[in-house]
Amino acid sequence: MNYLKTFFFTLISLTILIQCQSESSSDKDWLILFDGSSLEGWRAYNGAEMPPGWEIIDNVLTFKTEQILEQDYDYKGSRDIIYGAEMFDEFELYVEWKIPVGGNSGIFYHIQEGYGGPPEVAPEYQLIDDENYASLHDLVAYNTSVGFENPSELHPLQQTASDYAMYAADPELKTLYPAGQWNSSRILFTKERAEYWLNGKKVVSFVPWSEDWYQKKNSGKWDNTPDYGKFKTGYIGFQDHGSDLWFRNIKIKKLSTK
Repeated sequence: MNYLKTFFFTLISLTILIQCQSESSSDKDWLILFDGSSLEGWRAYNGAEMPPGWEIIDNVLTFKTEQILEQDYDYKGSRDIIYGAEMFDEFELYVEWKIPVGGNSGIFYHIQEGYGGPPEVAPEYQLIDDENYASLHDLVAYNTSVGFENPSELHPLQQTASDYAMYAADPELKTLYPAGQWNSSRILFTKERAEYWLNGKKVVSFVPWSEDWYQKKNSGKWDNTPDYGKFKTGYIGFQDHGSDLWFRNIKIKKLSTK
């Protein structure tokens, strides 16, 4: 009887040890892009420093319009920010975020500089207040210009977790917490497949640079942006779209290129 107790105790101990070692090894694979205490590596798109309005508040990377001082009103640089210390090609990115009522932002990847802004070249995981945005903003002129039906409404390709203007998030799988609450997003990107996750559920999946991908790219929205999506490596970044923003727990894992 004592032998069996010893055996099972040893077996359980070994199992816990293996799990801990596995989790420890897995944790080491992540590169922390923002730890809540430092903005090291972050700067404006096409810039050398962080733009006005962005600060760390309560360990959260925060953009607030009230932080823009009067002397900053003539700031001509981009308010979009990038993690400019390193480029990434195949990766898994994790970030937690929240936006206010009527808020709008986005997560960019494969960003290259030298353009008017990240949207000209970089795919975007959309972040927006699905419920309230259309009631607070006039979308008609823009949505009409790109050929969206029901132009006064937020199109599925413009909603949270969609690959903006390319692949819509699956509404049957999507759980989006309301404005003012934290959401988590994950982007898994390889040359074979891209996946967008929202709050633990995969809501978008596509094959980059496939025939289907090029068909969508050439369908209207990106007609005047020929370099959109062509880069296979680049920076990670966030979009300032004029509303308050909060980001935390930003980390990335490099995936091996075969």
